[in-house]
Amino acid sequence: MMEGFYHGFKELIGANLEPKEFTFFQITLRGILVFIFALIMVRLADKRFFAKKSAFDVILGFILASMLARVINGSGAFLPAIGGGFVLVGLHRLLGSIAFRSHRFSGLIKGGEELLIENGELKCQAMRKTNITEDDLLEDLRLNGQINDPRDVKLARLERSGHISVIPQKSDK
Repeated sequence: MMEGFYHGFKELIGANLEPKEFTFFQITLRGILVFIFALIMVRLADKRFFAKKSAFDVILGFILASMLARVINGSGAFLPAIGGGFVLVGLHRLLGSIAFRSHRFSGLIKGGEELLIENGELKCQAMRKTNITEDDLLEDLRLNGQINDPRDVKLARLERSGHISVIPQKSDK
């Protein structure tokens, strides 16, 4: 019975056809099934995956998108690619769990922050190391701290997400 179901499923999705031979129905069904499986995968993934907090999270998104697109267009085998997606989501959760428990491992897979300004003083070595120009930094000060002058900044960090966080000096006003 299971064999019959599997054979029928393969026929419905056009598993034995060349992608250019897919019907509208087969492409639509593949898209719907991938959507459902992707929704399940994303629900199983950590919520932080949506926030794309680090390269660790972004990479999962890129790989999943690539794998699932191959399933829809027929250049990848349907069930193995879906299964591989679930394995990647599980690996992401496992590595995230290990990173939660180990600061060293977290730094290894997620990176760390870099101090760019401290008490109004630019940290030129850190800026050079991270390829942040003074113009880049000034732009982020304006956008993220509503500050025009680095001397008005207590701390500015390049976070591991790639965003620059800004803490202004306390105002005497």
